[in-house]
Amino acid sequence: MHPLFRTQADLPAIIPVFPLSGALLLPRGQLPLNIFEPRYLAMIDDAFKGPRLIGMVQPEADEDEGPPRLFQVGCVGRITQFAETGDGRYLIQLTGISRYRIVEEERVATPYRQCRITAEPYAVDFSPRAGEDEVDRKALIETLRAYLNVNRFQVDWNAINEAPNEALVNALAMMSPFGRREKQALLEAGSLRERAEILIAITQIELAKSGDGPDTPLQ
Repeated sequence: MHPLFRTQADLPAIIPVFPLSGALLLPRGQLPLNIFEPRYLAMIDDAFKGPRLIGMVQPEADEDEGPPRLFQVGCVGRITQFAETGDGRYLIQLTGISRYRIVEEERVATPYRQCRITAEPYAVDFSPRAGEDEVDRKALIETLRAYLNVNRFQVDWNAINEAPNEALVNALAMMSPFGRREKQALLEAGSLRERAEILIAITQIELAKSGDGPDTPLQ
């Protein structure tokens, strides 16, 4: 829990939003971003004038003309690391605070979009490690191991084995290579257990496509 943001009431009603397909931020997760578009450079500059909050959200689809429609649920993050490159880019890290639902998009003069939000439906996000005991860690690890073996990825198993369930589930969800709708389902999961189950199900579908899935479907 961040000392400045203990409940949903501590978040501002209006936040700048950063639409980015495939980018998933979850509470207490850390998301590195490379900022180079002028409108988002301005967004970061303005964020530093206040509580350094950015609302990550996915566009529903890539649109050729006009601003894309946004999914209604995103996650508020606070800028916790910042560096400026020699060519004018910003390298930042967002640390997730809470999910939010968009109430409405504001009409603003800024080059970036801003939305009125509510985090009231996601009060659980302000309670670190809530629901950890309900996660089927064994099933999650087994599915992860199968996926890594098929794709020949190397990971630090000591770090995975030592990670608490919340950190493990959320980190795996954020790093997963799945599409925007799968990422959105992981974001909107009602509990940590549900997020882990969705992650297992999506991963097993990918394994089945490669011919290396389990012999029996998920029940």
